[in-house]
Amino acid sequence: MPFSVTARFSQALLDAAVRQGVTAPDALRQALALGKRVPLPLQEDLWRLFCDSAQDPLASLRLGVDLQAGHLDIVGMLLLSCDTLGDGLEVLTEYAPIVGDNARFETSSGASECLLRYLPDYSVCREQRVEAVMAAVVNLARWMTNGRFRPMRVLFMHRPRADVVDYAAMLGCEVRFSQTVDGMAMDLPTLQLGLIQAGPQLHAQLKQLADQMLASLRQVSVSAQVQQLIRAHPRWGKERIGEQ
Repeated sequence: MPFSVTARFSQALLDAAVRQGVTAPDALRQALALGKRVPLPLQEDLWRLFCDSAQDPLASLRLGVDLQAGHLDIVGMLLLSCDTLGDGLEVLTEYAPIVGDNARFETSSGASECLLRYLPDYSVCREQRVEAVMAAVVNLARWMTNGRFRPMRVLFMHRPRADVVDYAAMLGCEVRFSQTVDGMAMDLPTLQLGLIQAGPQLHAQLKQLADQMLASLRQVSVSAQVQQLIRAHPRWGKERIGEQ
């Protein structure tokens, strides 16, 4: 089974593409109509259409700014039920694969700042997709803290696709390009900012459901790998399959 993306995130991308005059593939519309996860190949076809039709070099950045918590499925709801921004980062690093299981986040902290790294495992329209994700993270963090969140800087591995000043204006912070990582740097006190949240009881219930969804995705992923190995190496025994 290929990687997949939650239907709500795919719908947000489709809506943005349609505003640019794109006609969505029937297979994608059918998948969204069923409300199920969208296979990654369909999602990538839509990204190609979106990027090819975009007249604005910052179209993907604007898409990310427009994303709302609901577009992240249950991960967005979990974020809304966290107490602090630091708690939200923990949710993001653990459950981001529910949104799209071919990308993840990691955090690391130094003496005065925390770095949130974005680690995607895709190549189609990579620059635009990374910009959309980082813009969404910055905007949602700002919204959930009632505008108090101010990142120190946003980092991109690729070169700027427009004037750097325009990036900084949209993201509200310094933006650096040609870096070794894609990510966002924050000062440590920022992690203590309180969020708009719905309470610990709802958070516990949502976390339980998210754990089930994450386990299901991992189980499907392992099963698919086993089936692929068996097809490729029919003479291998179960011990060698298990080692792989």
